[in-house]
Amino acid sequence: MKQPTILITGALTGIGRATALAFAKTGANVLVSGRRDDAGAALALELRALGARAEYVRADATKEAEIKSLIAAVIDRFGRIDVAVNNAGTEGVLGAITDQSENNYRATFDTNVLSVLLAMKHELPLMTAQGSGSIINLSSIAGKVGMAGASIYVASKHAVEGLTKSAALEVAATGVRVNAVAPGPVQTPMLDRFTGGNAGAKAGFEAMMPAKRSATADEIAETILFLASDKAKFLTGQSIAVDGGYTAQ
Repeated sequence: MKQPTILITGALTGIGRATALAFAKTGANVLVSGRRDDAGAALALELRALGARAEYVRADATKEAEIKSLIAAVIDRFGRIDVAVNNAGTEGVLGAITDQSENNYRATFDTNVLSVLLAMKHELPLMTAQGSGSIINLSSIAGKVGMAGASIYVASKHAVEGLTKSAALEVAATGVRVNAVAPGPVQTPMLDRFTGGNAGAKAGFEAMMPAKRSATADEIAETILFLASDKAKFLTGQSIAVDGGYTAQ
């Protein structure tokens, strides 16, 4: 399609924002969601300035009623969903397993896992009815390896990888594809929070990458655009690590 319709959750900052801008530059229709109305409205204006038909809809990705309303808004505005980028996420409260709480577990899994489940629950029927569509879930290198001090975040991203594979198998014969992108450290506010706002800790984390740097959000967005495109039309059920070689070790 010349003007596919893209839905992005958690789109107001970091990778989500970069992805929205990248799709807008291609002339796609872009609907972004999040929970900060001022930032959402400003992003929609920025996307329109790039030539896209763009809208912002407020939605809490952990609430099924709000996800249903979000999907309905996309259909009402654009008639279909060709690409869904399920990007809402949080690092949660980091620390040793012995210091973790039930509340942190629930909050982290709600944001990182339940949001993906609910989104796909309502995206997939529309896409299978169309006979086409691409879903890209945001995982992490933490979905592939363990990380001391980040057990709940790691567990949540492993769960995203499992959901992605299972969903892909369920719809593989319908023309709908489901994949994940698993970034290493990315130059976003989440990386700053993950490293405690400590420049030394951030530099040390980046030095662990064979590429000796963190990615830009734009680099992750370009991988998402590839997975959304017909260039990847036989690629499903995969998680693409964009990590400067970290998981190759």
